[in-house]
Amino acid sequence: MNPLRRTLLRAAAGAPLATLLAAGLLRPGRVVASPRNDAAFKANTLHEALRGIEAEHASPSAEIQIKAPEIAENGAVVSVEVVSNIPATRRIALVVDKNPLPMIFQFDFAQGVKPQLATRIKMAESSMVRAVVEAGGKTYTAMREVKVTLGGCGS
Repeated sequence: MNPLRRTLLRAAAGAPLATLLAAGLLRPGRVVASPRNDAAFKANTLHEALRGIEAEHASPSAEIQIKAPEIAENGAVVSVEVVSNIPATRRIALVVDKNPLPMIFQFDFAQGVKPQLATRIKMAESSMVRAVVEAGGKTYTAMREVKVTLGGCGS
């Protein structure tokens, strides 16, 4: 960050947000949601979710790592990390087979960014957690079973 801008931000810390925006010190960021996968996020079945992200025929790959607990004591908070070692990874999606809404997330990566995500998800019951990676115009997948002792979706 520019030292002058940092100084101005410190000086304006007590100023109203509208003043900072008008002065050009803060600029709203641009966030774009992709409507092309709306069907995948609304899908009620695994097949519909995979079809929504065009991953029905994804090839299994050992280059995708899913780090998740073998047994999750509380399905409301399940830590999951996905790492893709496939060159030119452009997108990673996560699908939980038995969730009421199986599609959990999808992230697009800019060129040169390490395709790695870590988050917490909700799981309704014991299920396969499926990572879907798009790289080089092809789709790949990896799965890991997570056993849930206490459901999280709707519990």
